[in-house]
Amino acid sequence: MGQEVESLSLSRAFMATLKRELKIANRQRSELVSPLFFFIMVVSLFPLGVSPEPALLKSIAPGVIWIAALLATMMAADVLFKHDFEDGTLEQLLLSPQPLFILVIAKVISHWLTTGLLLTLLSPLLAAMLYLGTEQGGVLLLSLLLGTPVLCFINAIGAALTVGLRKGGILITLITLPLHIPILIFGTGCVQASIYSMPYQGQLAILAAMLVLAITLAPFAIGAALRISVSG
Repeated sequence: MGQEVESLSLSRAFMATLKRELKIANRQRSELVSPLFFFIMVVSLFPLGVSPEPALLKSIAPGVIWIAALLATMMAADVLFKHDFEDGTLEQLLLSPQPLFILVIAKVISHWLTTGLLLTLLSPLLAAMLYLGTEQGGVLLLSLLLGTPVLCFINAIGAALTVGLRKGGILITLITLPLHIPILIFGTGCVQASIYSMPYQGQLAILAAMLVLAITLAPFAIGAALRISVSG
């Protein structure tokens, strides 16, 4: 009975935090639109700077879209904990009787819903613009669906470590960029494999494993980083 009550309490804390973050994000729409515009502009302008040749654009499309998505998620990560730190909400979260990792997961999921998910849903349209077929666009969508949450969790670690700094965005890039490389490799690799009619399920499975690992371990690292930043 005690375990059921505790589980219900954790689920309520999770849902309350998630709803609160989504409401705040809805009020700060300008911060949501900027990464999306950045993502669209980078992918849209890339053919003008390289070549309009369909064969070339199709071959480089997975890398272009994935790199643009990576940069857009990093761009949005700077404000993940910034407002909570400035108004004192972050200290209240750290003092909350609820496990910090539950609250962190809710915040990161909310961040992904308002950034990573929107980028993912836009990707098939941009993929078609770069001459990717329907199958390749579907693989790209699935790879981003698995990969962007991992990017958000990694970015959250960097954001937690730099939350008290004025120019934290640059440090987030320096801290998290090496961790993003494996996701970028497997994310683009599965789409490239689908272009050349090669098996791509292995790369997707690795991305899924990375997602499970990120959900399992990253919240504890984020919580520890927040405690260090606030106490320091």
